[in-house]
Amino acid sequence: MPALTQTFHIQVAADGSRRNLRCGKSAPTDVGGYLLSASRARFEISKPSPIKIVGGGLAGLTLGIGLRQKGIPVTVWEAGHYPRHRVCGEFISGRGQDVLARLGLLESFRQVGSVPAHTAAFFLGRTASVVRSLSAPALCLSRFAMDALLAEHFRQAGGDLHENARWRDKAFGEGVVRANGRRLQLTEDGQRWFGLKVHARNVPLAADLEMHRAQFGYVGFCRLKDGEVNVCGLFRRPAAAHEPQPPWTDILRGQPGTPLWERLEGAVFDQGSFCSVAGISLRPQRAAARSECCIGDALTMIPPVTGNGMSMAFEAAEMAIGPLAAYSRGESSWSQARQSIAEACDHAFARRLAWARWFQWMMFTPLLRGGFGSVAVHLDLLWRTMFIYTR
Repeated sequence: MPALTQTFHIQVAADGSRRNLRCGKSAPTDVGGYLLSASRARFEISKPSPIKIVGGGLAGLTLGIGLRQKGIPVTVWEAGHYPRHRVCGEFISGRGQDVLARLGLLESFRQVGSVPAHTAAFFLGRTASVVRSLSAPALCLSRFAMDALLAEHFRQAGGDLHENARWRDKAFGEGVVRANGRRLQLTEDGQRWFGLKVHARNVPLAADLEMHRAQFGYVGFCRLKDGEVNVCGLFRRPAAAHEPQPPWTDILRGQPGTPLWERLEGAVFDQGSFCSVAGISLRPQRAAARSECCIGDALTMIPPVTGNGMSMAFEAAEMAIGPLAAYSRGESSWSQARQSIAEACDHAFARRLAWARWFQWMMFTPLLRGGFGSVAVHLDLLWRTMFIYTR
């Protein structure tokens, strides 16, 4: 009689711990220490499939941390380095803080000097709204500190982080998540969109968060630690324009006589923190229409006027953790994981993006440059609507 051979499939995590066990014939009476009842056994040990994340920004690093917490092997490819400055409003408003809390990251943000924001105000040219209280405090922290903090958390969790390393493969196939920021769009509706950011001191603010409409865009302020203020603006320029562009300081300051000009008239800029970005597309995208697995700005960008972009990055990362972990363990296919992430992102963000597009239009329409704008900026209903429907 031939000897009985049993095949036991043991699913293990990246750290070598067993997740589950099943056998081909009868179950063994004892598998503690791999003691088997069969006369001969063959083990087939299957480790989780690795996940590669292209882009080490907020979404990519947060996803990597979440996957490592589940024992999934992860490599992040980042073209830049840490720490570094990035064009960003630098405050988290909305559900993103809840994501950070669930991942055990929120307290470390506070320890490195994040500043709570309790109030906000809008300015349309020379017209100012009243200073309003936020329904929940926002969390202000520079990207210089934030990205470095997330990178350190990812490394400590056992993640493999490649800095100054570009993803060379043009394809983003199975097991690869695209989180490498915005998709380059040179022009959109005949306009070139670009962003500017710098840290400054000696900037008097009436509220913790301020949004100012400028001549060719809008500029946002938020208070950071040690008396610094983040100054970040989104601007547009006709694609056919050929005249020289003004210095970035003049673009940010806006027109003389406006509250924006008054904020920055005596500002001392940290030249080392200045950065810019161009080729921005603000047209909303649906994840279900993508053939790749995308999160963060690689999927879609929400207009900065909403102040919800950073939160969306954290939220998208959390939505991707479960499906990608299931794929890695062999519990679902790549197609199923990608579809699950896409459906979750579309469901969570579709309404926000639709309302944000409308608010973006409001910031640029000539209709709000006169008396109607003065009325609109004082409407409490408009204020509440914007915060409710863009979060």
